[in-house]
Amino acid sequence: MSGFPKDFLWGGATAANQCEGAYDLGGRGLANVDFIPHGVDRFPVMMGTKQMLEFESTHYYPAKEGIDMYHRYKEDIALFAEMGFKVYRLSIAWSRIFPKGDELHPNEEGLKYYEDLFKECRKYGIEPLVTITHFDCPIHLSIEYGGWKNRKLIDLYKRLVTVLFTRYKDLVKYWLTFNEINIIMFAPFMGAGLLIDNEETKEQDQYLAVHHELVASAWATKIAHEINPENMVGCMLAAGANYPYSCRPEDVFKAMQNERQNYFFIDVQSRGYYPTYILKEFERKNISINISDEDREILRENTVDFVSFSYYSSRVTATDPEILSKETSGNMFSGIKNPYLEESEWGWQIDPLGLRTTLNNLYDRYQKPLFIVENGLGAIDTPNEDGSINDDYRIEYLRAHVKAMRDAIEIDGVDLIGYTPWGCIDLVSASTGEMSKRYGFIYVDRDDFGNGTLSRTKKKSFEWYKKVIATNGNDLE
Repeated sequence: MSGFPKDFLWGGATAANQCEGAYDLGGRGLANVDFIPHGVDRFPVMMGTKQMLEFESTHYYPAKEGIDMYHRYKEDIALFAEMGFKVYRLSIAWSRIFPKGDELHPNEEGLKYYEDLFKECRKYGIEPLVTITHFDCPIHLSIEYGGWKNRKLIDLYKRLVTVLFTRYKDLVKYWLTFNEINIIMFAPFMGAGLLIDNEETKEQDQYLAVHHELVASAWATKIAHEINPENMVGCMLAAGANYPYSCRPEDVFKAMQNERQNYFFIDVQSRGYYPTYILKEFERKNISINISDEDREILRENTVDFVSFSYYSSRVTATDPEILSKETSGNMFSGIKNPYLEESEWGWQIDPLGLRTTLNNLYDRYQKPLFIVENGLGAIDTPNEDGSINDDYRIEYLRAHVKAMRDAIEIDGVDLIGYTPWGCIDLVSASTGEMSKRYGFIYVDRDDFGNGTLSRTKKKSFEWYKKVIATNGNDLE
């Protein structure tokens, strides 16, 4: 036997702002992610250090069209069903439901779009796993309220989720409140719609935004369970084991501190209260997030049902300045190059055992079911003359990570309920804005500047993953 539970949720993952397109159709309003361009200005805009609140003719904005899944979702879901998906992780574009974010009544055309999409999933027996906010924040909320640093957004989010949980009560069971909530500390405009006006108050604003999202997440969990007690609500972390560069005590301690900087978000969502180590940090830095008694009660009484996370690579921590100068990349986190690991074409280090370590760390810490909702290899795929794509490198990457998952379940006793590899169909990269950084089992004819037919082609990995699902992880060859 493979070790995977018989009801294990195999599937794949996408995000609205990276695949939907149709930015100005169906009554949709503009969002922060629409204004993050491809090219050298992408990171400054994501970080909030460069403000871009209207489209400029000198830039290309890949989220505007994505891969046009808005019009092609039936074709794409049919391909997912052919692979045997049990679950499909996707996200809601907030501005498709409330175009400005603060209206009293939702946009019916947007609600109907997702209703039809969920019904299409159900037609094939695919369970939707819906991320309520995957970096999407109506741009009006950034301009008018300052994004998530404003407590007003908690009530606006409560209005959004009440509409979603009510409308899709019989269609969606699995929900995630915020995608990679810890990204606020690395890319505040993308993560929380924050515009950085003052570097001196940046960290204060980021932690304030974090607190408001944590409280909003707890409210969402409460509302979800009230509307449908069968709803399962999870949190979502950009995860990855932190290794000390050496056995120097300073390196080991710094690695622990870096782990905590990411874990504290999930500590709150899973345990229901702020850990003392982060409260002490707030004291040292004179950061005030104004935790009310109601906040404490909501957080305490509405912890998540499961913990989900993304895993692409592990990280290495050092304290020696000379070592610190040798950084590598990985899902918006920079880190020290690990001499024992290979790298992807984008410098992300490949570490399947690190996934098993991460699974154990999270399960030991929270004792809640885990769900891997992102994992994959971004690579350049070059079609052969006949149009086929032999992505053996992707199969090798995924095979090693699935084996690590199996070991975590079978040997370590981790409760893992599902796996949705990232970008099951090629889509726009969140970090770089490129289409050439491909993750999918399905090739989309689109380049980094919006050229191409958008036609879909199955890669070699398509048939491999289909076999993995059909055998519940027994056949990985």
